[in-house]
Amino acid sequence: MYNYISGKVTDIEASSITIENGNIGYFIYVANPYTYTINTEYKIYIYEQVREDELSLYGFMNKKERDLFLRLIEVKGLGCKMALPMLASGNIDETIDAIENENITYLKKFPKIGDKVARQIILDLKGKLVSRASVTHDFTEVKETLKALGYKLSEIERVLPKITSKDTKEQIKEALKLMLG
Repeated sequence: MYNYISGKVTDIEASSITIENGNIGYFIYVANPYTYTINTEYKIYIYEQVREDELSLYGFMNKKERDLFLRLIEVKGLGCKMALPMLASGNIDETIDAIENENITYLKKFPKIGDKVARQIILDLKGKLVSRASVTHDFTEVKETLKALGYKLSEIERVLPKITSKDTKEQIKEALKLMLG
């Protein structure tokens, strides 16, 4: 199984992108292809779906998106093509909060998600997803402090979801431990 593919986007279509890596163009279904730019390098996290008659790649901007997608496709009656549009808004915390708060109306706004599937999503996933939005952390000060210490934003954002403390000083200490550990 692939973890990610890094390369240059060479084509954008309505539901997919093509990313070139090692002179091979990978056709990847993505939630919102128009967030990508042609001739720009990206690191795309991948889910590879292998079926009897098809091999498909689904791509995500980060691991958190991919993790939510993997949880969604475990839901009875919800396949890859139905789960992918649920990530298109770009704010996966809203989707997680909708599941946690049993907001069926929010879930039904996605294509092909009706009342029955929305209820199944809530039944299968409520309590199993953690949303940073519901914790209400503001990591702005943590990010600025760590950047001032010389850390790259990509390194910082990798550890932010793992921070559990509510106090800013403790968040910084926790982030540093995670960076060094």
